[in-house]
Amino acid sequence: MGDRRKQLRGLNVSVARTTEQQFTLQKGSNVMTNKKIFVNIAVKDLKRANAFFTALGYAFNPQFSDENATCMIVSDDIFVMLLADKYFQTFTPKAVGDSTKTTAAIICLQCESREDVDAIVKKAVAAGGSTYNEAKDHGFMYQHGFMDPDGHIWELVAMAAQG
Repeated sequence: MGDRRKQLRGLNVSVARTTEQQFTLQKGSNVMTNKKIFVNIAVKDLKRANAFFTALGYAFNPQFSDENATCMIVSDDIFVMLLADKYFQTFTPKAVGDSTKTTAAIICLQCESREDVDAIVKKAVAAGGSTYNEAKDHGFMYQHGFMDPDGHIWELVAMAAQG
């Protein structure tokens, strides 16, 4: 488990917040919660997508991976299912969009530091991704991101220390 934690260090789903707010869930509240999240995205070339995300340091769960799909482990409770286009289509009655031309979602991951953000963006570009904007320092949050080879936008943020 230690090796896996080291490999996944700093990669958690981001929750937008201001410096004055902390979002916590109270026991017995009426807020719906789930235990895990599986984000499903369509990819044109599953092998290329696997190679790209492997180069960024992600691991995959072979139990949920085959020639149609790969389960990428983001954290203990967050997974991204990379689905071949034709297989992805079997899950929806709608047309599958071309992520190189349109944006339907932005996947945002929180990192430990701005250095981690920059390092992951650098790895993404070296592995065949691209940047779509410049890094931004909002004071309370540092932000940068990349597009994977299929055109999906991955936003990375590092929150400033709360003091």
